[in-house]
Amino acid sequence: MKGVGAVAQVLKLEGVEILFCFPYTPLIDAAAEIGIRPVMARNEKALCNMADGYSRASNGQRIGVIAVQDGPGVENVFGAVAQAFGDSIPVLVLPLGPEQRALDVPPEFDSLKSYQNITKFAARINFVDRVPGLMRRAFTMLRAGRAAPVLLQLPRDVARAELPDGALEYTPVRGCKSAGDPRAIAEAARVLLSARIPLLHVGHGVLWAEAWDELRQLAELVQAPVMTTMAAKSVFPEDHPLSVGMGANHMTDAAAHFLKTCDLVFGIGCSFSTVKFSAAIPQGKVMVQITVDERHLAKDYPIDVGIIGDAKLVLQQLIQEVKRQIGVEGRSLEDGPAREIRAIKEAWLEEWMPKLTSDEVPINPYRVVWDLMHTVDRRETMVTHDSGNPRDQLAPFYEALVPRGYLGWGKSTQLGTSLGLAMGAKLAAPEKLVVNVMGDLAFGMAGMDVETAVRERIPIMTVILNNGCLGGYGKAGMPVAGKLYGTHKITGHYAKVAEGLGAYSERVQRPEEVVPAIERGIRETERGRAVVLEIITKEEPVFSN
Repeated sequence: MKGVGAVAQVLKLEGVEILFCFPYTPLIDAAAEIGIRPVMARNEKALCNMADGYSRASNGQRIGVIAVQDGPGVENVFGAVAQAFGDSIPVLVLPLGPEQRALDVPPEFDSLKSYQNITKFAARINFVDRVPGLMRRAFTMLRAGRAAPVLLQLPRDVARAELPDGALEYTPVRGCKSAGDPRAIAEAARVLLSARIPLLHVGHGVLWAEAWDELRQLAELVQAPVMTTMAAKSVFPEDHPLSVGMGANHMTDAAAHFLKTCDLVFGIGCSFSTVKFSAAIPQGKVMVQITVDERHLAKDYPIDVGIIGDAKLVLQQLIQEVKRQIGVEGRSLEDGPAREIRAIKEAWLEEWMPKLTSDEVPINPYRVVWDLMHTVDRRETMVTHDSGNPRDQLAPFYEALVPRGYLGWGKSTQLGTSLGLAMGAKLAAPEKLVVNVMGDLAFGMAGMDVETAVRERIPIMTVILNNGCLGGYGKAGMPVAGKLYGTHKITGHYAKVAEGLGAYSERVQRPEEVVPAIERGIRETERGRAVVLEIITKEEPVFSN
């Protein structure tokens, strides 16, 4: 057995069913020969976004695996791996590498050096008999601790080297989790119960731990408002009386209100990262942080109580400790903030309803968000945004009801990512309707991969908000080049492009046509077709908070 065959055999033993690949590596054929389906995108960024969405939609129960060639293949996938790293998504990247005698000899590209800062673990399989050990190490890193990409480089000479008979001894890796320090648990519970206005600040780690039931139990037990990060959106039902929605650079009024007025920010499964698209936490708050990664503890904010552990296990500990301190019944609904949350939400929606139900032509993008939300079955749908205006308009107002009903992303914000995420999510959850909402600029970056959805029989629905410009770039202070030369204006008839790529497509220009088009699109996805709805919208410069 050759080295590349040994890698494929390990993938099979680990339960890998799909290999996201482009355009050539001997691993594709080696994997296909033993029943692993190759899915090829039009470019490396898209295939990594697909692997990301595949891992995301399955909460890491299935790991997205990427195979690319050395040189341009692994060079081109860099940005998408950085995106996965920023959002803590487990994907396994398996690039070919130069023959080892050519290492450090230009123009050969050594991916190991470049990828060390955007992976949890990066190594080279430098001897063929190290395939089992290094693959075991890779899957251990993927399934334990903080989720993140892992890279294993397979040099061309190792790929074709012969593995001795009987040398492939491999047992699939089991993940491991740890609970929190009982003393820290007791202190965190005491701080939570003594707070005047606590705010549960819920991060992506609660989704990865599948701890949504425990989160809901704790919130109801202590009657605390719940705010999710953008990546964690959907882990707590946003129609729940204690939900204040998502906190990000653009957020609900309720989230903004409780961030300002709370005296305790109780972080669960979060990194408290101070990136551009996260919600800034005002100074003077008591801070509790529960995280699986010690490197995230107190990295951007001073922490009063820190707990290292899996979100599900720690929440179970907290629930028991809270019950011990205040009784098994917990606090009553009358003691909580539900009435205040409801009043803030109603006032916020009333303020925004003219835009959410607008009859303007061109169509107001908020009307598209409102109509989409009220047309799909949100319990059987996964929706994701793209970067820029579609994210800022969709994420605060789309009310997610079930875990992974919304795929939030964006510590890095590469245009076009949503198309690959949606395809990967559909492969992981074929029973769901999967919708990605992107702008015309994002479609220009990634739109050719609609053909991937058609060719690979991945029936997703893409909604393009086409306002004919780079919305949000520069805004009032448009750069000089934009003003003088009109570089912020872009054109295109994207429904025709999608039709040419084999998708079902429509161009929607009037607000009353939005719902019927979405309904037709849903029916076409049920027939197995990829769908693109190009909706002509106005540039809308107003955002929530």
